[in-house]
Amino acid sequence: MDLSIIIPLFNEEESLNELASWIARVVDKEGLSYEIIFVDDGSTDRSWAAIERLCSENKCIRGVRFRRNYGKSAALGHGFQVCSGNVVITMDADLQDSPDEIPALYRMIIHEGYDLVSGWKKKRYDPFIKNSTSKLYNWTTRRMSGLKLHDMNCGLKAYRQEVVKSIEVRGEMHRYIPVIAYWAGFRKIGEKVVVHRRRKYGVTKFGMDRFMKGYLDLLSITFVSRFGRRPMHLFGSAGTVIFMVGLVAAVYLGAQKIYDLNHGIRARLIADSPYFYIALVAMIIGTQLFLTGFLAEMISRAVSDKPPYQVAGETGFGE
Repeated sequence: MDLSIIIPLFNEEESLNELASWIARVVDKEGLSYEIIFVDDGSTDRSWAAIERLCSENKCIRGVRFRRNYGKSAALGHGFQVCSGNVVITMDADLQDSPDEIPALYRMIIHEGYDLVSGWKKKRYDPFIKNSTSKLYNWTTRRMSGLKLHDMNCGLKAYRQEVVKSIEVRGEMHRYIPVIAYWAGFRKIGEKVVVHRRRKYGVTKFGMDRFMKGYLDLLSITFVSRFGRRPMHLFGSAGTVIFMVGLVAAVYLGAQKIYDLNHGIRARLIADSPYFYIALVAMIIGTQLFLTGFLAEMISRAVSDKPPYQVAGETGFGE
């Protein structure tokens, strides 16, 4: 199959029919074999009924429904598992991403050899607060990751199939998929200026809580990508260094005490020195960090591969 289009959604029943028709019209014109995978992230409106109807009308449309709202990362992660296209495109269901961008994104993957192409909403039709926080978030992510993309969180992206089958998306980390792919070894990552359309139906799901979670997840993904499989390298190294600093300080205090006693110098108690307590605290903290690294290493080897969500139903697959 040439193309898989994954569309996570939450309460977007009004836009689904128009979006599916638009995508089918664009892709049919290109003569590509395709599948459209709608992942209903626990919608409370009639989105699932709309998806079932679309699946009955078009055999290229698939549907997955979660039991409750698990978040966009879980929806994309499951879509990545079940898709089969050589090129995978993700887009939002609110019609702010234009399906007319699909052919150009497809060609950038197939003909220009990109592993991942991220959309860049250069002109945005979002509220001022959302625009401002997005710019700050993107600047911080570029600085921390070293990946020079203007719009990390654009929902419109294209991937080579190997990329989506090789990465894991959890929590709120869908914002950092380019970073995850880059640290996984996929180096040819580009971007394309895409049209951002005004919202036609529904309301935005953006909130300040998502902004805060985004930065916390950036710290998480930075740690996980570098030390997730080897936490002992971080905690063990830090713990060893801090313990050794405390040990050297304690040995120095002890040696000084012995020297003073051997030379008849009246020496105060070691416990009277503030450096003794600093050394003691350093050794305790160092030991705790080392043990944390050891336990994290054991846990990382025993973590279950079971996904953090439950699928309530599927439609259109194999029919």
